[in-house]
Amino acid sequence: MTHNIAILGASGYTGAELVRLIATHPSFRIAALSADRKAGMKMAEVYPHLRHLDLPDLVTIDQIDFSKIDLCFCALPHATSQAVIKDLPADVKVVDLSADFRLRDPDAYQKWYGQPHAATELQKQAVYGLTEFYRDGIRTARLVAGTGCNAATGQFALRPLISAGVIDLDEIIVDLKAAASGAGRSLKEHLLAAEMDENVLGYSLGGKHRHLGEFDQEFSKLAGRKVEIQFTPHLIPATRGILLTAYVKGDPQAIQDAMESAYTNEPFIEVLPFGTAPAMKHVRGSNFCHIGVVADRRDGRAIVIATLDNLCKGSSGQAIQNANLMLGEEETAGLMLAPLYP
Repeated sequence: MTHNIAILGASGYTGAELVRLIATHPSFRIAALSADRKAGMKMAEVYPHLRHLDLPDLVTIDQIDFSKIDLCFCALPHATSQAVIKDLPADVKVVDLSADFRLRDPDAYQKWYGQPHAATELQKQAVYGLTEFYRDGIRTARLVAGTGCNAATGQFALRPLISAGVIDLDEIIVDLKAAASGAGRSLKEHLLAAEMDENVLGYSLGGKHRHLGEFDQEFSKLAGRKVEIQFTPHLIPATRGILLTAYVKGDPQAIQDAMESAYTNEPFIEVLPFGTAPAMKHVRGSNFCHIGVVADRRDGRAIVIATLDNLCKGSSGQAIQNANLMLGEEETAGLMLAPLYP
């Protein structure tokens, strides 16, 4: 069966990544692409690397006939998504790549995003889109909320350890390095080549990063008590990728065993041999996440390193993984591309 797909916000990085991946999908057909400011243009004009594909022209959202759409990927900015999704036909399945439906509590959303949620009924219905941990809910969902890319990386590194009870929940320190594409395609001074080159800088310091809302929500729910990690993100001069280092208190071998047990049957999560650290370039352009556990020089301490491609496993690849489940397809369909190397 072929499923007709719409991508709203196709002119952004995650929209382009959806197009790239769906081009190799055996049963997804791109039937509509929207981009308000670039409506009327061809996708090849916006992204010449997609010139070889036969794609519909970019249109405004109100020009799309949603009666012919099976599933819609919503790659719109935060706060825009909720306004659009609440007006879509109820029989159209939606995978939202924005932050609008990640947080279940309307008060938490207002705290982290600075404004009231405009579609609280949909917020209650949304299933959190971390596929490996929410498969059953995703299969039957009408609306799936894609995770933040930083939040996904941290959860892949820490959820199995919290579930297994092998680390001290009050001593979790997370350092994260993120590439520039995570900030989107709009012009920002600090992302200019002259500003980024040979530079690394921390941002959203002191517990201000919005993805902490997801960490708080998911880790506290998992532990059955309040869990607040210490988190510092850094922007690095790279195009794609996230590398996260977590410093935890617990037996390193028990941590390795918990990680291997959690991910034994996961097609996209690779737990490396004990003592091996992953590299960001080893997952570039793919839907894979690599995780390594290394013993610290102090007894009872370990270092957990996780890496993924923020545009793929952290966003668009994850979205397709969820869409596959929602539409009854193989979870891996269209996603087994090998990483780009070197």
